[in-house]
Amino acid sequence: MSAFIQQLPALIGVVVGALGSYLAITRGDQARFRREQEARWEERRLETYAEYARSLKKSVTLTYRIAAHLGNDPHPHPLSPEEAAPHLAAANDGRDPAGEALLMLGTRDVVDRARVWVVTVLEMEQFLRERTHDPEAWSVLLEKQRTAREGYYAAVRRDLALPPGHSGQWQPAPPPRSPS
Repeated sequence: MSAFIQQLPALIGVVVGALGSYLAITRGDQARFRREQEARWEERRLETYAEYARSLKKSVTLTYRIAAHLGNDPHPHPLSPEEAAPHLAAANDGRDPAGEALLMLGTRDVVDRARVWVVTVLEMEQFLRERTHDPEAWSVLLEKQRTAREGYYAAVRRDLALPPGHSGQWQPAPPPRSPS
């Protein structure tokens, strides 16, 4: 019996060490699982945010082209409303599932900013459905759309902890000077 009592502290040390190792490994595995799961969801959110932006941008590009046909926009490739109708319908069909995914995975701020952007695009589409010829009013809508898009991208960057990005507003290059 005295040999057992002499060995008891060593045996307790082995049990405590094994229990400590088990707890450390379990905690490490749980932390790694949470990090991996968070990274997967972050990748999915980024994919969802980008897909929504692409789907909305298709509609925006079509509105530029229709506006050019109506004399409101300088887009180099005008498109009549009749020719654009099936393309707009396809763009809207693609936007709906992207919007649903956005509602499911997006943060409240991103979804709110996406709503502002899409409502502005809908206003642009309505302006064109009425076949309005008013370049000044169109210019105001364009600026509103650009601001809404910039707000959406800023919200996405905040959500994903990305650095600030470009505003997306390009200044056209000045025309080349002719030699005098």
